[in-house]
Amino acid sequence: MATYEYICPNCGLFEVHLAIGTAPASRHCSTCERDARRVFSPPNFSSTHPSLSAALDRDEQSRDAPEVVSSVPRRRRPRPPHPALARLPRP
Repeated sequence: MATYEYICPNCGLFEVHLAIGTAPASRHCSTCERDARRVFSPPNFSSTHPSLSAALDRDEQSRDAPEVVSSVPRRRRPRPPHPALARLPRP
């Protein structure tokens, strides 16, 4: 369900929850029954988790200007095994 906003000349702004893509351009106000026109507003992304927001920003930036790699990254040194592994029985 999506939230659509309408503005009534008498009552002001009100919201309606409808299935996506089914919102008409005008709707009757539930209070005064006058015609209210649909208002387009930006989506509410304020509740997006910061890490998700950062990932979406990086994804958008990489679409427009991807980073170009000029060489193969250096190989990481292997991590030393955990000391407790040396005490395990061997076959």
